Amino acid sequence: MTISADIENGAAAAFATSAPPFDEGMAELYQTLLVPILFEPYAAEMAIAADQSKPGSVLELAAGTGALTRALRATLDPPTEIVATDLSQAMIDIGAPTVTMSRTHWMHADAQNLPFAPEMFDLVICQFGAMFFPDKVKAYSEAERVLRSKGRFLFSTWDSLSANDFASCVDECLAGLFPSDPPDFLRRLPYSYFDPGAIKAQMSSAGFKAVTCDRLELTSVAASAQDVAAAFCQGTLLRGEIEWRAPERMSEIVDEVAERVEARHGARPSGGMSALVVAGSVS
Repeated sequence: MTISADIENGAAAAFATSAPPFDEGMAELYQTLLVPILFEPYAAEMAIAADQSKPGSVLELAAGTGALTRALRATLDPPTEIVATDLSQAMIDIGAPTVTMSRTHWMHADAQNLPFAPEMFDLVICQFGAMFFPDKVKAYSEAERVLRSKGRFLFSTWDSLSANDFASCVDECLAGLFPSDPPDFLRRLPYSYFDPGAIKAQMSSAGFKAVTCDRLELTSVAASAQDVAAAFCQGTLLRGEIEWRAPERMSEIVDEVAERVEARHGARPSGGMSALVVAGSVS
């Protein structure tokens, strides 16, 4: 059975669970602002790393709006089959129209319960999604299950909050605005999974061999401090934490965060980013 045919069958059997609360408006801001600020620089590097093994078939987990999907499509050999999956239909709805080339498929799927047969893919890849998997070993075990012999699992995860300039600046500003109950989404989830020892142990528990975990530091440049503030405060799940605390003040809070970002990183902000790139192979 071809991958395309199996996708059509598997789509109906995708894990029945609620997608993360990304509505269309948040997904649009995510794509318009956050993707170029944070994700496109790493997508280019991840696509180069993916191309090293010349995979014929690729499964992408937590694809979001397709930053990595587009980089993979531009970098990998044209015949390569790419299946981009995400748990959020709103993200897929924004991302899918941006990559319409043949041999590129989009579908709703849970990384912890993949609707694919064993040994279907040469490479499983995920950019900045592993932090959100509730059961990481289960998700990694699913990646191992759908990989062919000698296949690879490649993913990135953010380094600590203090090692990522824009994120730490936003977090510090919000802590000052809400001193008694600071929003903690950034430190609680996206910037919480950066212990190489723990990551390697979980990968090994899932059956992966020769696990490596390398730090990759890049620079992020934004068109304006306002873009940085809006990207984090309105284009991520941080929005819900802010609105719950101050439902009528979002515009004011974005402006205050933008002032802090500009004061620290300039009118056309530039800041350091740090992530871990993890790779493991199937024997």
